[in-house]
Amino acid sequence: MKIQHHQSKSKKRALRVRSKLVGVAQRPRLSVYRSNQHIYAQAIDDQRQLTLVAVNDKQLKLKTKLTKTEKAHQVGERLADKLKAAKIAKVIFDRGPYRYHGRVKAIAEALRQQGIKL
Repeated sequence: MKIQHHQSKSKKRALRVRSKLVGVAQRPRLSVYRSNQHIYAQAIDDQRQLTLVAVNDKQLKLKTKLTKTEKAHQVGERLADKLKAAKIAKVIFDRGPYRYHGRVKAIAEALRQQGIKL
């Protein structure tokens, strides 16, 4: 995929990361999207163009105030539960245009703690 000169750095980084990743049913691509307030994660089968499992922090219904990183960790734990229910043990981690730290790292670590292989 050719990168245009007028594209932003984050778009270039996302294209570079995703050019190396392809998810299939046995090992789907786990895509992370992070906005200023919320975090979303979904497992995608790229061959069938199908979202297998999706979780976001708005679904958590938390009683206490948590930091955004703590919410991301909760999202990772909930996602691991859903992946296990769907009998998925391995995923390909797609961080998109985001650096691997903070909230993105919290999701990955929560998945690993729950026994999902990245």
